[in-house]
Amino acid sequence: MRHIELNNLLMKRDADGFFQLDKDREAAQAFMEEVYRKSLRFANTTEKVRYMVENDYYENVYEHYTQAEVEDVYRIAHGYGFEFPSYMAASKFYTDYALKTNDKSLYLEHYPDRVAIVALHLAGGDAATARALAEAMMEQRLQPATPTFLNAGRSRRGEMVSCFLLEMDDSLNSINFVLGTCMQLSKIGGGVAVNLSKLRGRGEPIKGVEGAAKGIMPVLKLMEDAFSYADQMGQRRGSGAAYYNIFGWDVMEFLDSKKINADEKTRLKTLSIGLIVPSKFYKLAEENKPLHVFAPYTVYKAYGTHLDDMDLDEMYDTLLADSRVRKKEVMGARDMLVKIATIQLESGYPYIMNKSNANRAHALRNLGSIKMSNLCTEIFQMQETSEIGDYGQPDLIRRDISCNLASLNIANVMERRKVRESVHAGMVALTAVSDMTNISNAPGVAKANRELHSVGLGAMNLHGFLAKNKIAYESEEAKDFARAFFMTINFHSLEKSMEIARERGVTFAGFERSDYADGTYFERYLETDYRPVTEKVKSLFEGIPVPSPEDWRGLRDAVREHGLYHAYRLAIAPTQSISYIQNATSSVMPIVEPIETRTYANSTTYYPMPFLSRDNLFFYKSAYNMDQFKVLDLIAEIQAHVDQGISTVLHVNSDVTTRQLARYYIYAAKKGLKSLYYTRTNRLSVEECVSCSV
Repeated sequence: MRHIELNNLLMKRDADGFFQLDKDREAAQAFMEEVYRKSLRFANTTEKVRYMVENDYYENVYEHYTQAEVEDVYRIAHGYGFEFPSYMAASKFYTDYALKTNDKSLYLEHYPDRVAIVALHLAGGDAATARALAEAMMEQRLQPATPTFLNAGRSRRGEMVSCFLLEMDDSLNSINFVLGTCMQLSKIGGGVAVNLSKLRGRGEPIKGVEGAAKGIMPVLKLMEDAFSYADQMGQRRGSGAAYYNIFGWDVMEFLDSKKINADEKTRLKTLSIGLIVPSKFYKLAEENKPLHVFAPYTVYKAYGTHLDDMDLDEMYDTLLADSRVRKKEVMGARDMLVKIATIQLESGYPYIMNKSNANRAHALRNLGSIKMSNLCTEIFQMQETSEIGDYGQPDLIRRDISCNLASLNIANVMERRKVRESVHAGMVALTAVSDMTNISNAPGVAKANRELHSVGLGAMNLHGFLAKNKIAYESEEAKDFARAFFMTINFHSLEKSMEIARERGVTFAGFERSDYADGTYFERYLETDYRPVTEKVKSLFEGIPVPSPEDWRGLRDAVREHGLYHAYRLAIAPTQSISYIQNATSSVMPIVEPIETRTYANSTTYYPMPFLSRDNLFFYKSAYNMDQFKVLDLIAEIQAHVDQGISTVLHVNSDVTTRQLARYYIYAAKKGLKSLYYTRTNRLSVEECVSCSV
């Protein structure tokens, strides 16, 4: 195909030895010419929308809007004269997002059409809101997450959220219920994380019979099979993650399940795993002490509280000294760090969830605790355990978690000088997603949405924006920008949540017991001025109001008076495919290479980083060549202003030692990070070195 050939030509260096980036733009144009040849044409907007409604492609928007209002939103969207800036952006949109005829032969939507129908759907009949959302999306300041952008407005659609967190209790009823819920959520394309830390360990008693419990491994295998079976009718593979406490009895088997040479009976091929790590573990490693793990059921019998629900920073030594609690020494804590590093270098897993950090910064600590995270390690919300009765007996359904996500494109938000407007638009869009989501087969998720209205507004294109402005990712200026930008995002997300609470007369359940209500959350913003200090960053914020301590004082008073609608507001996800559509670097992490190589089927395509030029190539330093301590420093600056978490990826070369990788884990925990996502390893060998290839 001509467009692929043109895209490939960008890698052929010009006379000055630089990439032929114009070939990528030519490829995008050639691709769009093909798209328009394969598109169904309409005389006007009304004809198009009515066709989509009458043929069951769109919901009936005319039940909520007048014809003039619908046409106005479409006029705004098409009025931008939008063109995809890269071949990857165009191909990704038309491959994964644009509606096609039922026989897949013709395209029914272009980018402005998808934006318009998403805006109309999320606005729920409010024409002014629909116009504002259309502007935010067309200016590519705001990008809803894939399930929202894909499904909103369609009549035959899936859910607008696709990420969930569930808690499993130590009973067969709960195990069955959670496995069933996993399948129901996987059926609709959901990725589900489950905390198995309450299950009794291998060899613990059941009804007084010693050695009866089989531990967590059989349940993990059942989970893996469940996600493989319920896979959206073969369209999308189900995805799941299991979390387990590092002080749990079966932790060694849990980790070994990801070893390359693991026994097939225990090896987890597709299920992701995450470790729940309290700060006490790092303290044991620091003091070079042994790691003891505990049999969860004996802890529960002795204290009436599950091991995973305890503050193990305080209770570890007590449990160690308690003769009623069964325990065993597995290895030195430092050796465990090395083991984790070894398995990560083999498989990328486990994720690391720093439980103490998450709860230390938790504004809802008086309502409940954060116990785990999700498949991408950015969701940190309080979680409760449902009690599932026998048939004929009532269930006590408590709150589970869903991830209602969208992201801001930092470059476009900054360059259009619309930080406040973009954050407000994002909060409005996500509020609609949360309010509309009611998954009956996951009652704990539905309950949490009704009561907490939690959302996760994130960001992308940090490295792209920094490189465009010739700021090194590892520099002090980068930290200065991140500090000021995400403080401002935090401020405006709180501001909009307060405004929604004021307008509706509704706050999230339990607001009055939160750190927001008593004002303690705001203290650091009253004591510290987070506005830019370097001249370069000050210039970037020219024309953009950046909140001062005095502004924070006013916001604190307004929140105490009116409350907040959302229990949680900010979470920075990996973004991935939506970054391509935005022509943005993914999330807030550094890039891996200035031109990314993607292979689909039998073709290879290339994606040059946004704004790439001869002048800024130096600033597009690969993550594999960066000092990971400095990367963690920058993420820590952001984490201080994000109430949930950040998907943080470590990038290491294959010559890294396990001890060095372990140092990164400890450093991340000390810097206050709540999680580490994957560890990506760059294989260093002559065969794989691009510079040496012929």
